[in-house]
Amino acid sequence: MKTFLLLIYCLFFTLISQAQEYEYFYNFFTNSPMQGNFYFSRTSSSGGSSVKNENNKLPVSETQFHTPGNALELQYINSAGGKWQSVIYHHDLRGVDHFKKTTFLSFWVMSPAAITPSEELPALQLMRKDSSLTAILKFQPGDPNEWKQVVIPLGTIKDLDYKTPGSCIAIVFSQNKGTDGKEHTLFVDDMEFISSNVANEPEISPEIMSAKGYAMHVDIAWEKITDRNVRMVKIYRSENGKNYIPVGIQQPYINRYADFTGETGKKYHYKISFLNMKYQETKLSSSVSVSTHTLSDEELLTMVQEASFRYYWEGAEAKSGLSKEDIPGRQNMIATGASGFGIMALLVGADREFVSRDEAATRLVKILNFLEKAETFHGAYPHFINGLNAKVEPFFGSLDNGADLVETSFLMEGLLAAKEYFSGITPKEQIIRKKITGLWEKVEWDWFRQNPDSKFLYWHWSPDQGWVINHNLIGWNETMVTYLLGIASPTHPIPPGMYYSGWANQDSVGQKYRIAWGGTTDGSMYTNGNTYYGYSLDVGVSNGGPLFFTHYSYMGYDPHAITDKYTNYFTNNQKIAKINYCYCLKNPKQFKGYNENSWGLSASDGPYDYSADEPIPARDCGKITPTAAISSYPYTPEESLKALKTFYFTYGKFLWGEYGFRDAFNLTDNWCSEIYMGLNQAPMAVMIENYRTGLIWNMFMINKDILNGLKKNLNGGK
Repeated sequence: MKTFLLLIYCLFFTLISQAQEYEYFYNFFTNSPMQGNFYFSRTSSSGGSSVKNENNKLPVSETQFHTPGNALELQYINSAGGKWQSVIYHHDLRGVDHFKKTTFLSFWVMSPAAITPSEELPALQLMRKDSSLTAILKFQPGDPNEWKQVVIPLGTIKDLDYKTPGSCIAIVFSQNKGTDGKEHTLFVDDMEFISSNVANEPEISPEIMSAKGYAMHVDIAWEKITDRNVRMVKIYRSENGKNYIPVGIQQPYINRYADFTGETGKKYHYKISFLNMKYQETKLSSSVSVSTHTLSDEELLTMVQEASFRYYWEGAEAKSGLSKEDIPGRQNMIATGASGFGIMALLVGADREFVSRDEAATRLVKILNFLEKAETFHGAYPHFINGLNAKVEPFFGSLDNGADLVETSFLMEGLLAAKEYFSGITPKEQIIRKKITGLWEKVEWDWFRQNPDSKFLYWHWSPDQGWVINHNLIGWNETMVTYLLGIASPTHPIPPGMYYSGWANQDSVGQKYRIAWGGTTDGSMYTNGNTYYGYSLDVGVSNGGPLFFTHYSYMGYDPHAITDKYTNYFTNNQKIAKINYCYCLKNPKQFKGYNENSWGLSASDGPYDYSADEPIPARDCGKITPTAAISSYPYTPEESLKALKTFYFTYGKFLWGEYGFRDAFNLTDNWCSEIYMGLNQAPMAVMIENYRTGLIWNMFMINKDILNGLKKNLNGGK
């Protein structure tokens, strides 16, 4: 009986642990992606007191750190009648919203020289959500030039709701009682809330499985880590095989590190170690040797494609094989549209032999098995799906708890391309085609008209709130694919005339919609007709909008083959890309980094929120999005290649990582995104391939339903 109860308990515990989203440390500082200063810090001073800063932000040190590659430098002078303050903020990352239990404040500190008396040490406080400060907390550095961990029980701090994530927003250092007028320096690193001050040794030993050199970086990889005692992976590099220096760290849920050395034609040696929860280190692994080397333009394109592909191959949600919304982010949450893009990237990966055709087919069968059991609404999938139970995940709020027709369109775009790619006679490829046909024919496109007389398709539907969001689909934006697929459906088609009554609507409904989001009457009739930077734009709101409008619908649909009564969409998209390029070249707001070799405004992560940037001053915040220029490769091959080379060769130290280019950067503000986005990585791999070989366009456009849909639209939709 006891054995039976023990088995039940173990099973219950296993199910509970599997149902939990990955928990992150509540972090204030680990590394700054950028040299110079840390974006999420603020400094101030007055009187004779001062604190070293760069644009009122704390400087970062790349020579002194607890974990590589940098630490914060706190250099200050305490003077009578003066004061100084430095604030280090917790910065929210999209989807990083599940945290480990918080019990202690932990950070590491080092001083090059003793700071005495203790009054000359900074005052330490925590900032609450309402910007009020806690009482002063005492800490003491270790011996000079030795890193010491400071651990403070949060439960001892009065009036601090430390158990609620987000209730504490910053760590504050400021002038204490000292007034000696001397310069003092502290370095601080790895600032976070932790759940325990004890740690076990990792049960596994570090071992590098592969290493590959490229033009200016080296990829090293190891087996996926399942040992929960591993806090980080620490990477060491040597130029002579003898003297190894720490060059980077990696989180345990990523089994790869991209070491951007910045030099071509050089041999390097690597070792790794594991750190436990107290940053205690295992022995180093055996070494591997690898060299960087010159890449041709074609090899450079392949490098970018393969790195972007890895997001969906190595970084996929574990149970389904589908795409996550972003990395880092929720690890059990599937993004439906990004998954469709990822499936197209999977085809590129198979064709380029990043993985074998059979491996890609096996992954796709896994994906399809999951999609067959996932929750749908009239055949349409939700925006986000919980990978553990295949149910809707209302990540954007309770109203968005049902179907998302646009995200479903992106998914179907990928599936239909895959159906044609896997055209072989093997049982596996036959199963793929059968399963995709079933999912495709199940989508009730016509039902999403909301009523039989509607001119429009609608974006969302909720099972308990109906059409509460009530967002009708009106172009110009990313939703052309939804109307084209609806017309192409063999089982639940919409009338071809809805292309013009809905997508290209020109009555007052369409005009008001476009004016509202575009902030202008330019293009409010769907047609535009204005000239921007020498390019006459046939279709588009404002001067074309963010560049993802020219990517998402046209990764599968070949825009060369889409001509309505207003324009050809390859030509129109090319003009929009050229306008975006010319705007960045003119750079009316004089942002740093905008030029002929660095350009591209689109939707991407920002320092505080996701935003869709456009080539107009009112919607340009100085943020360049690599996928904007690179995914425009079919439209602007010369300009896109120049941008790609600049992003890699000039900005690669902060911009290039395990899955290719990070999501966005802003040189004016010295900020770079710390995430990769599922919607933005695949378009780079796919659109580069469409330029190189036309692979995805060719596969998608031979589908008989797609061909029939285009015939119906072009012949009967006018």
